[in-house]
Parts: sequence; C-alpha cells; structure tokens
Amino acid sequence: MAVVWGVLVVTGVTALLAYPNPYTRRSTSQLISELFNDCGALESSQLCDYITSNSTSRALDDIPDRPAGPGVYSALWQLTLALVFKILITIFTFGMKIPSGLFIPSMAVGAIAGRIVGIAVEQMAYHHHDWIIFRSWCRPGADCVTPGLYAMVGAAACLGGVTRMTVSLVVIMFELTGGLEYIVPLMAAAVTSKWVADAFGKEGIYESHIQLNGYPYLDIRDEFTHRTLAADVMRPRRSDPPLGLLTQDSTSVEEVEALIKDTDFNGFPVVVSRESERLIGFVQRRDLTLAIKSARQKQDGVVSSSVVYFTEDAPILAPSNPQPLKLRRILNLSPFTVTDHTPMETVVDIFRKLGLRQCLVTRSGRLLGIITKKDVLRHMAQMMNQDPESIMFN
Repeated sequence: MAVVWGVLVVTGVTALLAYPNPYTRRSTSQLISELFNDCGALESSQLCDYITSNSTSRALDDIPDRPAGPGVYSALWQLTLALVFKILITIFTFGMKIPSGLFIPSMAVGAIAGRIVGIAVEQMAYHHHDWIIFRSWCRPGADCVTPGLYAMVGAAACLGGVTRMTVSLVVIMFELTGGLEYIVPLMAAAVTSKWVADAFGKEGIYESHIQLNGYPYLDIRDEFTHRTLAADVMRPRRSDPPLGLLTQDSTSVEEVEALIKDTDFNGFPVVVSRESERLIGFVQRRDLTLAIKSARQKQDGVVSSSVVYFTEDAPILAPSNPQPLKLRRILNLSPFTVTDHTPMETVVDIFRKLGLRQCLVTRSGRLLGIITKKDVLRHMAQMMNQDPESIMFN
C-alpha cells in the first residue's frame, strides 16, 4: 500500500510541476524530436526564433548562423528549468519499485543539455567569429554550428554514462536519427561518457540498483581466486538444522505439507532413504505445492496419510489403505551436483555461466548438502573481508 501511495504522490507532484513548462508538459518523445530538429525557414518552434535578415537568400537546409531572438532566450530559461526537473524526477521515478523507463528520460536530459550548449556555442560563433577556435571555419554568414547535432550528442552521452553502453548505443542513435554522417560524433560521445562515468564508478545504473535492492546477482566481471572448496560453503553446517529432504517412497502428504509450511526453501532433494541419503533427484517447491493441491481436489482417496512416491511404479496397496500420490513427473532426475572437494572458483564460474539458483553437493552419490546463489555471494563477501550478514537479499 505504501508503494501505491508513493506512486500517487510522485504522479501528482510530476503533473503539478510539469504542466507550467511547455517543454515538460508535452510527451518526452515529442520533446526529443523537437530538440533534435534543425531550424529551417518553415520551423515555428520557439527554439527557432532567430533574427533573420531579409536579404538572406539560401536553401532551406543551408541557413547561416543568426542572432538569437527573444523566443530563443525564453526557451533557454525554460529548457534550463526542464533540465533540472527531468533530472530530479527521473531519479525518483526510476528509484521507485515499479516498472519505469530509463532510456527515454536519460535521452531527454542529455538532449536538453546538448541543445542549450549548442545554442550557446552557436551564438558565441556568431558574435565572436574572430576567436581562434571559430576563425578557421566560422566566417560571417556561414553555417558552422548545428544545435540539433549537439542535442543528439548530448542524448548519446547521457544515456551512455548512465547505462555504460558503447557500440549498441551508437547503433540505437543511428537508427533513431538516420544520419550516417553523425556516426563519428556519436561514437566519440559514447566512449567519452563511458570513460568519465567509469572514473566515478565501474557500475552502471542497473548494477547499482541491483545492489541497492539486494538482489542476488553474480557479476561476470568479479573474479574469485581464493582456494576454498564446496565443503566450506555448503549447508547445513554443524550449527544448522538438518537439511530438509524427501524420501522416494516413505514420506506422507502430511509430512510434505509440514515441510513446505515450516521452511522457505526453493526446493527439496529427494533421496532413496534417510539412512543411505543416496540422491535420486530434486523437486521444486512450487511444483510440489501445486501437485499436492491438484491431487487433493481431483483425485479420490488422496488424504494426509497418503504416501508420496517419486519412484517409477508405486506398489499395489489394499483397498483399505489410502491412495498413494505419484509425483515422479515433477521430479528433476538430473539436478546439477558438485563434489565436496570441488574448488569454489569452479562453483562460482558454474553459477555464473549456467544461471543456477542452487546446486547439490555429493560424495559418491550420497547427499552432503546444498549451495545456493546467496551462499556463494555471502562467501565472496567474506573472502573480500566484508561482513556477509550485511548483504540484504530480497
């Protein structure tokens, strides 16, 4: 409920603050399109309110640099306010735990900043064309500064700094603009923004939010070179309660439901018997819950005392005995396993490349324990001299 109220408050504040400014009132895609456009003779945007000489007779796509009119200066103030507003509201909306976009708001922020810089450089080139930086190519009456290009480069730079994309970002911008001649400045902006952002931190916005929200995520770039074994990380440890497991032909429905109720494990290993503990498979918690619920509703004779069978064929029981529940179909007969002497460097690599949530630890087919992704992350934090209990998982 708190999330709902938070969304409503942010929505109300956004609408209240965005409506007075024409550049935040419209949709973000329309705003980006206007910022990217060049000012032609037929443009009616406030950004194109330049003072034009009546003696100018050029093609529409070759209009020289001109002094800015009152509309341009008014638009600059509005764009500056829109820039501050967009930055602040993007921080709040992306930080909320609801699906929200980041590409378009980041491009809008960069495009606004780029357009402001482009107009400023354009006016500097017009009024100070004798400066050394403008002297060689900005002669009076020449068209040497394009504010729309600055907006494109700014959008690419902002998005690249936030997401740390490079090649894919250039491709995206090329597809949006369709201008092959802008590949070089877009490439320079993407690479430079990544260098600058990496100087402040190696993580992009998505990796940072994964850590802030406490999601169990194994970064492929983090190296693990410590000489520990799977036996050092697996559970249960000596102080932990026994591992929750099921037998293939001696666990009742009541015992299974009690195990599901008393634990929050993602799944349960299935063994031949509690004495031998020879592993035969792994069953997911969700599949087990749905199968028992469906059997109670649709199968006659399935009660709490019914025995759950994970074997191929259940024995034939007397009519007076409860009907058995056959769950062989939901059993994973080939769960991923490692031995207790497997180096943790190998285990971490396996978790990363296969996207595992857990793997079982065995010795000669006998179940010893289990390693989850959270156990791996805690162990990696401990090896880096961090408090493993400080990692809060959601």
